[in-house]
Amino acid sequence: MGVFRFKKFEVINERSAMKVGTDGVILGAAVTLPVTEKAAAATRVLDAGTGTGVVALMIAQRCENAMVIGIDIDAGAAAEASMNFSNSPWKDRLEARLQSLQETEGQFDLIVSNPPYFDSSLENPDPGKTLARHTGTMSYRTLIDYAVEHLDEEGSLSMILPSDRERDLLRYARMNGFYPARILRIRTVPHKEPMRFVVELRQGRREMEEEEVVIQEKGRYTERYTDLVRDFYLWA
Repeated sequence: MGVFRFKKFEVINERSAMKVGTDGVILGAAVTLPVTEKAAAATRVLDAGTGTGVVALMIAQRCENAMVIGIDIDAGAAAEASMNFSNSPWKDRLEARLQSLQETEGQFDLIVSNPPYFDSSLENPDPGKTLARHTGTMSYRTLIDYAVEHLDEEGSLSMILPSDRERDLLRYARMNGFYPARILRIRTVPHKEPMRFVVELRQGRREMEEEEVVIQEKGRYTERYTDLVRDFYLWA
Protein backbone atom coordinates (compact mmCIF):
# COMPACT_ATOMS: atom_id res chain seq x y z
CA MET A 1 0.00 0.00 0.00
CA GLY A 2 1.42 3.43 -1.00
CA VAL A 3 1.48 5.70 2.04
CA PHE A 4 2.93 9.21 2.19
CA ARG A 5 3.85 10.12 5.77
CA PHE A 6 3.72 13.63 7.13
CA LYS A 7 4.59 14.74 10.66
CA LYS A 8 1.03 14.55 12.02
CA PHE A 9 -0.88 12.44 9.50
CA GLU A 10 -0.52 9.84 6.77
CA VAL A 11 -1.97 9.83 3.27
CA ILE A 12 -2.87 6.62 1.47
CA ASN A 13 -1.78 7.45 -2.03
CA GLU A 14 -3.02 4.69 -4.34
CA ARG A 15 -6.52 5.17 -5.78
CA SER A 16 -6.54 8.89 -6.50
CA ALA A 17 -5.40 9.66 -10.06
CA MET A 18 -3.27 12.57 -8.89
CA LYS A 19 -0.81 11.69 -6.14
CA VAL A 20 0.61 13.80 -3.34
CA GLY A 21 2.82 16.42 -4.97
CA THR A 22 4.70 19.64 -4.37
CA ASP A 23 1.91 21.86 -5.72
CA GLY A 24 -0.67 20.61 -3.24
CA VAL A 25 1.72 20.76 -0.30
CA ILE A 26 2.73 24.34 -1.12
CA LEU A 27 -0.92 25.35 -1.40
CA GLY A 28 -1.86 23.70 1.89
CA ALA A 29 1.08 25.28 3.69
CA ALA A 30 0.86 28.76 2.15
CA VAL A 31 -2.87 29.50 1.94
CA THR A 32 -3.98 32.31 4.24
CA LEU A 33 -6.59 30.97 6.61
CA PRO A 34 -9.71 33.02 7.28
CA VAL A 35 -10.34 34.57 10.68
CA THR A 36 -13.91 34.34 11.93
CA GLU A 37 -15.45 37.16 13.94
CA LYS A 38 -16.11 34.88 16.90
CA ALA A 39 -13.30 32.69 18.20
CA ALA A 40 -15.69 29.77 18.70
CA ALA A 41 -17.22 30.03 15.25
CA ALA A 42 -16.42 27.28 12.79
CA THR A 43 -14.53 28.21 9.65
CA ARG A 44 -16.14 26.53 6.65
CA VAL A 45 -13.63 25.43 4.03
CA LEU A 46 -14.19 23.75 0.67
CA ASP A 47 -11.34 21.84 -1.00
CA ALA A 48 -12.48 21.49 -4.61
CA GLY A 49 -10.90 18.51 -6.36
CA THR A 50 -9.51 17.10 -3.12
CA GLY A 51 -7.75 14.05 -4.61
CA THR A 52 -6.06 12.22 -1.72
CA GLY A 53 -7.25 14.98 0.64
CA VAL A 54 -3.78 16.29 1.46
CA VAL A 55 -4.68 20.01 1.20
CA ALA A 56 -7.78 19.53 3.33
CA LEU A 57 -5.73 17.65 5.94
CA MET A 58 -3.11 20.40 6.04
CA ILE A 59 -5.78 23.06 6.56
CA ALA A 60 -7.38 21.00 9.33
CA GLN A 61 -3.97 20.75 11.02
CA ARG A 62 -3.33 24.48 10.72
CA CYS A 63 -6.79 25.73 11.75
CA GLU A 64 -8.34 24.14 14.82
CA ASN A 65 -11.83 25.50 14.10
CA ALA A 66 -11.90 24.60 10.40
CA MET A 67 -14.70 22.35 9.15
CA VAL A 68 -13.34 21.11 5.81
CA ILE A 69 -15.31 19.47 3.00
CA GLY A 70 -13.26 17.82 0.26
CA ILE A 71 -15.09 17.07 -2.98
CA ASP A 72 -14.02 15.07 -6.01
CA ILE A 73 -15.82 13.61 -9.02
CA ASP A 74 -13.46 10.61 -9.16
CA ALA A 75 -14.84 7.77 -7.04
CA GLY A 76 -11.40 6.39 -6.19
CA ALA A 77 -10.16 9.78 -5.04
CA ALA A 78 -13.23 10.47 -2.91
CA ALA A 79 -12.98 7.05 -1.27
CA GLU A 80 -9.28 7.48 -0.60
CA ALA A 81 -9.76 10.98 0.81
CA SER A 82 -12.50 9.65 3.09
CA MET A 83 -10.16 6.97 4.40
CA ASN A 84 -7.35 9.48 4.94
CA PHE A 85 -9.71 11.81 6.78
CA SER A 86 -10.96 8.98 9.00
CA ASN A 87 -7.41 8.01 9.92
CA SER A 88 -6.40 11.57 10.84
CA PRO A 89 -6.48 13.35 14.22
CA TRP A 90 -9.11 15.73 12.79
CA LYS A 91 -11.64 13.20 11.49
CA ASP A 92 -14.53 15.01 13.21
CA ARG A 93 -13.82 18.16 11.17
CA LEU A 94 -13.26 16.58 7.76
CA GLU A 95 -15.74 15.22 5.23
CA ALA A 96 -15.11 13.73 1.78
CA ARG A 97 -17.88 13.78 -0.81
CA LEU A 98 -18.19 12.23 -4.25
CA GLN A 99 -19.78 15.15 -6.07
CA SER A 100 -19.11 17.96 -8.49
CA LEU A 101 -18.58 21.59 -7.65
CA GLN A 102 -21.96 22.42 -9.15
CA GLU A 103 -23.64 19.95 -6.80
CA THR A 104 -22.03 21.46 -3.71
CA GLU A 105 -24.29 23.74 -1.71
CA GLY A 106 -23.58 26.13 1.13
CA GLN A 107 -21.48 29.19 1.92
CA PHE A 108 -17.76 29.03 2.66
CA ASP A 109 -15.15 31.23 4.30
CA LEU A 110 -12.42 29.70 2.14
CA ILE A 111 -12.49 27.83 -1.15
CA VAL A 112 -9.19 26.22 -2.04
CA SER A 113 -8.17 24.20 -5.07
CA ASN A 114 -5.25 22.72 -6.94
CA PRO A 115 -7.28 22.69 -10.16
CA PRO A 116 -6.67 20.98 -13.49
CA TYR A 117 -4.68 23.11 -15.90
CA PHE A 118 -4.13 21.30 -19.20
CA ASP A 119 -6.50 23.09 -21.58
CA SER A 120 -5.34 21.71 -24.91
CA SER A 121 -2.65 19.15 -24.25
CA LEU A 122 -3.02 15.57 -25.43
CA GLU A 123 -5.15 13.55 -23.08
CA ASN A 124 -3.42 11.02 -20.87
CA PRO A 125 -4.22 7.37 -21.73
CA ASP A 126 -5.15 6.90 -18.07
CA PRO A 127 -8.77 8.19 -17.96
CA GLY A 128 -8.47 8.96 -14.25
CA LYS A 129 -5.53 11.27 -14.84
CA THR A 130 -7.30 12.85 -17.79
CA LEU A 131 -10.27 13.59 -15.54
CA ALA A 132 -8.06 14.99 -12.80
CA ARG A 133 -5.74 17.08 -14.96
CA HIS A 134 -7.85 18.58 -17.74
CA THR A 135 -9.93 21.71 -17.36
CA GLY A 136 -12.90 20.11 -19.06
CA THR A 137 -14.04 19.02 -15.60
CA MET A 138 -13.07 22.07 -13.54
CA SER A 139 -11.10 25.22 -14.30
CA TYR A 140 -10.20 28.43 -12.53
CA ARG A 141 -13.12 30.00 -14.38
CA THR A 142 -15.49 27.40 -12.94
CA LEU A 143 -14.10 28.06 -9.47
CA ILE A 144 -14.50 31.83 -9.79
CA ASP A 145 -18.06 31.42 -11.08
CA TYR A 146 -18.82 29.19 -8.10
CA ALA A 147 -17.20 31.62 -5.65
CA VAL A 148 -19.48 34.43 -6.83
CA GLU A 149 -22.43 32.55 -5.32
CA HIS A 150 -20.88 30.50 -2.52
CA LEU A 151 -18.02 32.47 -1.00
CA ASP A 152 -18.65 34.54 2.11
CA GLU A 153 -18.38 38.29 1.54
CA GLU A 154 -15.11 38.41 3.51
CA GLY A 155 -13.87 35.03 2.29
CA SER A 156 -11.14 34.10 -0.16
CA LEU A 157 -10.63 31.78 -3.12
CA SER A 158 -7.11 30.32 -3.25
CA MET A 159 -5.56 28.31 -6.07
CA ILE A 160 -2.17 27.16 -7.32
CA LEU A 161 -1.62 27.29 -11.07
CA PRO A 162 1.13 27.41 -13.71
CA SER A 163 2.59 30.89 -14.00
CA ASP A 164 1.50 31.32 -17.61
CA ARG A 165 -2.12 31.39 -16.44
CA GLU A 166 -1.69 34.43 -14.19
CA ARG A 167 -2.74 37.14 -16.64
CA ASP A 168 -5.84 35.32 -17.89
CA LEU A 169 -6.91 34.34 -14.39
CA LEU A 170 -6.63 37.89 -13.02
CA ARG A 171 -8.55 39.26 -16.01
CA TYR A 172 -11.40 36.80 -15.52
CA ALA A 173 -11.40 37.41 -11.76
CA ARG A 174 -11.76 41.17 -12.23
CA MET A 175 -14.67 40.60 -14.62
CA ASN A 176 -16.43 38.88 -11.73
CA GLY A 177 -15.55 41.38 -8.99
CA PHE A 178 -12.58 39.48 -7.52
CA TYR A 179 -9.11 40.93 -7.05
CA PRO A 180 -5.83 39.41 -5.84
CA ALA A 181 -5.06 40.00 -2.19
CA ARG A 182 -1.88 37.94 -2.34
CA ILE A 183 0.28 36.24 -4.95
CA LEU A 184 3.07 33.83 -4.02
CA ARG A 185 5.31 32.93 -6.96
CA ILE A 186 7.31 29.70 -6.81
CA ARG A 187 10.66 29.10 -8.49
CA THR A 188 12.32 25.69 -8.53
CA VAL A 189 15.80 27.31 -8.54
CA PRO A 190 16.87 30.99 -8.43
CA HIS A 191 17.81 31.39 -12.11
CA LYS A 192 14.58 29.97 -13.54
CA GLU A 193 11.34 31.84 -14.07
CA PRO A 194 8.52 31.07 -11.59
CA MET A 195 6.81 27.78 -12.50
CA ARG A 196 3.71 28.15 -10.30
CA PHE A 197 1.86 30.82 -8.38
CA VAL A 198 -0.54 30.72 -5.46
CA VAL A 199 -3.23 33.38 -5.77
CA GLU A 200 -5.73 34.50 -3.15
CA LEU A 201 -8.76 36.27 -4.58
CA ARG A 202 -11.20 38.39 -2.61
CA GLN A 203 -14.17 40.52 -3.52
CA GLY A 204 -13.43 44.19 -4.13
CA ARG A 205 -10.28 46.14 -4.91
CA ARG A 206 -7.44 46.00 -2.37
CA GLU A 207 -3.70 46.23 -2.03
CA MET A 208 -1.94 43.09 -3.21
CA GLU A 209 0.80 41.36 -1.25
CA GLU A 210 3.45 39.80 -3.50
CA GLU A 211 5.94 37.17 -2.34
CA GLU A 212 8.32 34.64 -3.83
CA VAL A 213 9.73 31.33 -2.68
CA VAL A 214 12.63 29.44 -4.27
CA ILE A 215 12.52 25.70 -3.58
CA GLN A 216 16.18 24.77 -4.07
CA GLU A 217 19.50 26.58 -4.33
CA LYS A 218 22.84 24.86 -4.93
CA GLY A 219 21.22 21.45 -4.54
CA ARG A 220 19.67 22.19 -1.13
CA TYR A 221 16.22 23.24 -0.02
CA THR A 222 16.18 26.94 0.77
CA GLU A 223 15.48 28.28 4.24
CA ARG A 224 12.30 29.98 3.01
CA TYR A 225 10.91 26.78 1.51
CA THR A 226 11.90 24.73 4.56
CA ASP A 227 10.14 27.21 6.83
CA LEU A 228 7.02 27.00 4.66
CA VAL A 229 6.72 23.19 4.91
CA ARG A 230 8.32 22.71 8.34
CA ASP A 231 5.10 21.62 10.08
CA PHE A 232 4.42 18.92 7.51
CA TYR A 233 7.36 17.20 5.80
CA LEU A 234 9.34 14.75 7.96
CA TRP A 235 12.67 16.05 6.64
CA ALA A 236 11.96 19.72 7.37
